[in-house]
Amino acid sequence: MLRLLREPRWLGYLSLAVVFAIVCCFLAIWQWNRREEALTAIDRLESNYDRAPAAVTDALPDPGAFDPDQQWTPVLLQGEYLPDEQLLLRGRWRSGQVGFDVIAPFRTADGTVFIVDRGWIDQAPGAEQPMTEPETPKGPTTVVARLRPDEGSIAGRGAPEGQIASVDLDELADALGEPTYTGAYGLLVSEDGGVPDDVSVASRPVLDEGPHLSYSLQWYVFALGGFAAVAWGMRDELRSASPQERPKRVRRTDADVEDDILDRT
Repeated sequence: MLRLLREPRWLGYLSLAVVFAIVCCFLAIWQWNRREEALTAIDRLESNYDRAPAAVTDALPDPGAFDPDQQWTPVLLQGEYLPDEQLLLRGRWRSGQVGFDVIAPFRTADGTVFIVDRGWIDQAPGAEQPMTEPETPKGPTTVVARLRPDEGSIAGRGAPEGQIASVDLDELADALGEPTYTGAYGLLVSEDGGVPDDVSVASRPVLDEGPHLSYSLQWYVFALGGFAAVAWGMRDELRSASPQERPKRVRRTDADVEDDILDRT
């Protein structure tokens, strides 16, 4: 078999198998990393979701910073909404239906604005407008919300006046012209201890690690399969090139000759 590796043809096949294996290994590692990311997301949800709310100033002492490990952490806000600055976040799905999330800036007691996603509302049939647009509470309000990271802008996606395509906190802060938390925003949990009935607040997400582990192992198997295919081809060629074994001539005895003569008479 080693003799065949001196031939350019088989060296080419082996080189292709090596390149194929490298690609498969990269894809296997990518799937493994995807699994690690999924497990990290699950761990953050399980660790933070049911925590007691902390004051937003304690959770986010720097309004422009946010630690990804703080995702889903409940925070307590005291202050008031800015009803005239309410926006609709378009293209949000809930239970198989498209609608809007209600984005409401909330001015906290120290004057810094925190962006609150109050919940989901349905879209009117055949229109890019909501069925009804709820009003945010007026006056002093106590809000509990769970932290979510800044979504940033989405290239190529726009929105009509009064709507936004994503929760881009820097853009919202510029539009408000006030000190604003730009590291994270919050999904509403409660207002003054109750849940609003004019929006559908976000429910606890169901996360799983997905099929990434099995996909990762499959790519390693494919990598080995490339080498196995080359080895099988070389073995098959060696078999076909081997001379066929000739049958051995058996020396005939005098008795065999006499029997042949008798058979012919």
